[in-house]
Amino acid sequence: MIHIGDYNTLEILRETDQGLYIADEEGNEVLLPNRYVPKEFKIWDKIEVFVYLDNEERPVAVTDKPYIKVNEFAMLRCNQVTGHGAFLDWGLLKELFCPFKEQAFKMKAGSWYLVYCYLDDKTGRLVASSKTNSFLDNKNLTVSQFEQVDLIVSHPSEIGMNVIVNEKHTGLIFKEDIYKDLSIGDRLKGYVKKIRPDNKLDIGLGKIGYRNIEPNAETIMRELEDNSGFLALTDKSDPEEIKDILQMSKKSFKKAIGSLYKQHLIEIKDDGIYLI
Repeated sequence: MIHIGDYNTLEILRETDQGLYIADEEGNEVLLPNRYVPKEFKIWDKIEVFVYLDNEERPVAVTDKPYIKVNEFAMLRCNQVTGHGAFLDWGLLKELFCPFKEQAFKMKAGSWYLVYCYLDDKTGRLVASSKTNSFLDNKNLTVSQFEQVDLIVSHPSEIGMNVIVNEKHTGLIFKEDIYKDLSIGDRLKGYVKKIRPDNKLDIGLGKIGYRNIEPNAETIMRELEDNSGFLALTDKSDPEEIKDILQMSKKSFKKAIGSLYKQHLIEIKDDGIYLI
């Protein structure tokens, strides 16, 4: 079966004036137009291609790598808006369509949006949607507390920043747990801090509890090594100064330097920390 909106490894069957006809193991064929035909090839060679629908709604194969594929999230730029909807740049010749009904806010040409790409069951077309929460579900969680997860920053709220967790669930990073600038579409690692009774996920950017000490201690050691063994921070330093230099909270900083001090790796003086 040839998968629309995804990568397929297909076999070269024959060469024509239009390009190469390639097929899957079941004999389903698709055209690879001349502009994508490799300089050297042999009949029966296998080639990896991306398959989508052309302007006439026919399946076509390309060797270009799109910025998004089916059932994925990505930040895409809106190229134009017409009476039908918005058209997004996803790295292919034909733009990705986002109808008005799938826009969380009315899109504007030149702006960037976090969208989800899916295959419309009624039309068989690939469609984008900026209503990302519609494609996330917390009813059946696939994560556990303290687990490391992949995050995509979704949208801000009054109490923090909403994130997409493992491209499956919704989560929230509270303001007090944000120690660096975050922008919509950013991809980063995080940890499941807490699972609430309603399956809402509290997410942290640093490891939780005692798990947080070791990585932060390593960060401080690296900073000391990069600054000739001295760091002008103490347990009396301003929390914002600690956040700007080390990207961690003052609480995490104090735990980390306590751990390093007990291991006799650092010396703490009035003017800062010294590497032993």
